[in-house]
Amino acid sequence: MTNLPELLTPPREERAGHVQPGGAIVADRISKIYETPTGPKRVLTDINFTIARGQKLAVLGRNGAGKSTLVKIIGGVERPTTGAIRRGMSMSWPLAFGGGFEASMTGFDNIRFIARIYNHPIEETIARVDDFAELGSNLLLPVKYYSSGMRARLAFALTLAIDFDCFLIDEVIAVGDQRFHQKCHDALFRDRRDAAMILVSHDTGIIREYCSSALILKNGYGREFADLDLAISIYATL
Repeated sequence: MTNLPELLTPPREERAGHVQPGGAIVADRISKIYETPTGPKRVLTDINFTIARGQKLAVLGRNGAGKSTLVKIIGGVERPTTGAIRRGMSMSWPLAFGGGFEASMTGFDNIRFIARIYNHPIEETIARVDDFAELGSNLLLPVKYYSSGMRARLAFALTLAIDFDCFLIDEVIAVGDQRFHQKCHDALFRDRRDAAMILVSHDTGIIREYCSSALILKNGYGREFADLDLAISIYATL
């Protein structure tokens, strides 16, 4: 049996069908400590935030602030050392992540696999991914033969095909040439403008245009700001 990496597998409560309609994503005092050869390393400390249906939260912080670790915990890839993530909405894996596919399987087989995991109609999912990704006959090939751009197209299209309530976006929000880039942008921010989003990015222009609040991380500590302009001005001083 092929085991798909955890990053493309829904958290346990989603697999069990326990996601509550109209709910929220709540981070409740999230802390993360890694054991290292030199002793414990604290990466996150008591992180709290809430994102309701339709809201868009920016996550801001310089390199090493703990953003990637927080993304893994939000997505269910890693468990927090203390605290909990409560998911009242279905949540995507990090958008355009192409590293979680089973390389020996074809594009079509990976689509079928993910559709089964998320209990989504297989033929409908295939049709939507095929139409959006524009990979044509390459979907018949094992993913190990794909370029990084082709993997990103497949992952982006598959993410959009599942119809998540909340999209987790870690830096990469569009792939390909300018035309495909615009297609991705429209599909995410125009066609899914009512979806919730957690957007990790250094691009303050995109954050200012699409987000309604921000979580600032510094040295593993975080604070949520309802005033986006204030959050961006603080981020600029970090």
